[in-house]
Amino acid sequence: MPSWRAITLDLDDTLWPVWPAIEAAEAVLHGWLKANAPATAAAFDTAALRLIREQVGREHPERGHDLSWLRLTSIARALAQCGEDPALAEPAFELFFEHRQKVQLYDDVPAALVRLAARGPVLALTNGNADLQRIGLAGHFAGTLGAREFGVGKPEPAFFHAACERLGCAPHEVLHVGDDWALDIEGAHAAGLASVWLHRPGHRPKPLRTTATPWRELDSLTALADALDLFDAAPAKA
Repeated sequence: MPSWRAITLDLDDTLWPVWPAIEAAEAVLHGWLKANAPATAAAFDTAALRLIREQVGREHPERGHDLSWLRLTSIARALAQCGEDPALAEPAFELFFEHRQKVQLYDDVPAALVRLAARGPVLALTNGNADLQRIGLAGHFAGTLGAREFGVGKPEPAFFHAACERLGCAPHEVLHVGDDWALDIEGAHAAGLASVWLHRPGHRPKPLRTTATPWRELDSLTALADALDLFDAAPAKA
């Protein structure tokens, strides 16, 4: 029987839907550009600014783990192309980043996080740039390991192993929970961690071909807390 001493937990699309927050932040960013860089705002709507960000990502695959850098650099590029001051990218990005943290938690998350944190340490493991302190959830976590900080992200085994080291656990002692099959489930499997696929309604289906098998496939964080309670209560087999 496995004995998990800690949990690593994905953030975006596991604890909250990420795209509503990003789209709202992009709208605020564009409004700021209208007031402070009108030529850029006129030349690039939010969809066009996103295309520049994607272009920057293609040109700099080595920075793909740093979403903040990609966003900041793309704003600066748009400003420069329109003859406006690229230094405006800094305050523009800070405004975007502030609003990107205004996420709407899934209804089950607050109570379920309390239950999970009571079992043992929970480490946030994310490829994104969510800030748990600003969001107000940092008190439930032992910390955050982000791809931007580490230099690579999921599904790289080194990223999962760094999380285990931070927790003071071996990989087989850590249960990883996330929504993305390739990044979270196959990534954890390759690194020697057990996993839980948190597949909320409307999320992408499981791929047809995969070598990974999660411990559980669940549709909410509450279901995870319930499953762990049952697991803990089950008598050990001789």
